[in-house]
Amino acid sequence: MDIEYVRSRFIKHFDGKTGNIYASPGRINLIGEHTDYNGGFVFPGAIDKGIMAEVRPNGLQTIMCYSIDLKDRVEFKVDDPVGPRASWARYIYGIVQEMRKLGVDVKGFNTAFAGDVPLGAGMSSSAALESCFAFALNDLFSDNKISKWDMVLAGQATEHNYCGVMCGIMDQFASVFGQKGKLMRLDCRSREFEYFPFDPKGYKLVLLNSCVKHELAGSPYNDRRNSCENVVKHIATKHPESKFETLRDCTWEQLEEVRAEVGEEDYKRAHFVLGEKDRVLAVCDALNAGDYETVGRKMYETHEGLSKEYEVSCEELDYLNDIAKENGVTGSRIMGGGFGGCTINLVKDELYDTFITDAKAKYQAKFGKEPKVYDVIISDGSRKIC
Repeated sequence: MDIEYVRSRFIKHFDGKTGNIYASPGRINLIGEHTDYNGGFVFPGAIDKGIMAEVRPNGLQTIMCYSIDLKDRVEFKVDDPVGPRASWARYIYGIVQEMRKLGVDVKGFNTAFAGDVPLGAGMSSSAALESCFAFALNDLFSDNKISKWDMVLAGQATEHNYCGVMCGIMDQFASVFGQKGKLMRLDCRSREFEYFPFDPKGYKLVLLNSCVKHELAGSPYNDRRNSCENVVKHIATKHPESKFETLRDCTWEQLEEVRAEVGEEDYKRAHFVLGEKDRVLAVCDALNAGDYETVGRKMYETHEGLSKEYEVSCEELDYLNDIAKENGVTGSRIMGGGFGGCTINLVKDELYDTFITDAKAKYQAKFGKEPKVYDVIISDGSRKIC
């Protein structure tokens, strides 16, 4: 992202004065999909694409926002009980309200922002936007700075309360806590996390964007969460002596006990989540051992589960995964919530060019468009630029 470009747009659309510039990244997730809201493990990292915003207090009780990419302007009062209708502005409105709940004395401000996280690609542009403004408002308006975890939870609450997505904490966590050259294993139940240096010699991480729009709001995402919660409820009824909060607390044997009661659809979804929990831990062990073949095999297993059990894939994503297999790619899977977006691919250096060329040609021939290619660089989390 270009700092001077964001600043020029801010100056043009407001009073000519400059403010502070903040940035927050999107994220990739090596493995661990749909496990965060089930209390399991995830393995994300921040990337070198994200949201950049210039922010300056205006001495009013009005927040004036300009989206550089959409060329759209929205204003609302700090204490507006309803908030703006524009979907992009609701993320900023939600963060304002959640930060106020945490005791941050948010006043009016002007802001212009832009992003280079591809929308709908599964790299969490919304979490980057939330985290950027949480960091900025904490810096500008908080005497007693709130913690990074408070910022993460404010972003999650924004999704829940103002945007209609009952997400877990992974996306906001990765955006706030990211470090250059490191992935993070996060225990979504305890919030304990550990940094893992990630510099796989001889391999590249590359995303292939199917260019199928990725949209999580509404029933497809929430239905799957409801399926998991339904399974937990049935298991808890059979085991009143134990405390069950999420699928993380359940065993394979307990899942089999309730299979007939919950129905095949809910069973399959829970079966994927338990398997994914185990796969994340296996990948951590493999990375510590430098065993990227096992990492890749687990990525393929995750894709199969997301496609056949959790049913969040689509024809385009499955086709990109098949092309990866045909080209000897070490690992490939859907990344993100599904329903479109990207595959993430672990590719040996010597296979990279052939794989990308073949994927573009075959995808173009079948779907009439090329997949977009994004090489991944693991980067830093939320920060003040200047």
